[in-house]
Amino acid sequence: MKMSLAVMTACLSLSATAPQAADAIDPERIIFAATGDWDKDGTSDLAMLVAPVDGSGEDDNSVYIYLNDGDTDRLKLKTVVANKVWGDLTMAGRAPSITALANGSILINTHNDSVGRDRWEQKLTVAYRNFDFVVAGYTYTSYDTLDPDNTAECDFNVLTGKGKSSGKPVATKGEIVLLKDWSDDRGQTACGIE
Repeated sequence: MKMSLAVMTACLSLSATAPQAADAIDPERIIFAATGDWDKDGTSDLAMLVAPVDGSGEDDNSVYIYLNDGDTDRLKLKTVVANKVWGDLTMAGRAPSITALANGSILINTHNDSVGRDRWEQKLTVAYRNFDFVVAGYTYTSYDTLDPDNTAECDFNVLTGKGKSSGKPVATKGEIVLLKDWSDDRGQTACGIE
C-alpha cells in the first residue's frame, strides 16, 4: 500500500527518539512506502525507499524499515540499508517501489522501462528472520528491444538455493543473506545471467 507523505511524516515524528529526531528524513526524499506486519506480532510496521541526500555521494536509494514496538505502538527504526536500491523519479519507467506481501514479506521492485535497448525488472523479496531482514527471493527478467530473442528470466529462492532460470532448474547452496550484505550480482550469478 502506498502511504501519503502526511501519514508517513506523522508516523515518523511520533516514532522519533531524541537521537533519531536529529536525523529526521525530509518527506520530499521518500519515494515509496508500505505498511505490513514484518515481524508477525500483529502490529503494523513500515518500510520506505528514501532518495539520497543531494551531494552525499550516494547514487542509489536507501531502505528504512521500522517495527512497531508492541508496547507503546511506536514505530522504531530497526534497519537502514543505505545506497541499496536503484531508480529515481526523474524519468518515467525507472521508479522503484516497495510493497507489503500477504505473508509478511517486503517486495522491493526496480526496473528500467525507458532507457537504452536493455529493459529489465528485478524483485527482491525481503523477510524478517532471526531478528534481522534477509533476502529470501530474487526475481529478474530482461529483454533487448532490438533483439527479441535476447531475453532472460529467473526466479530464485535464496534461502533454499533453488529456482529456475530461462525455464531450467537452478540449484546452489541455500543461504541466509542479510539485506545489507546483498548485491544484485549475487542473484544474477546464481541465475547464470551476465
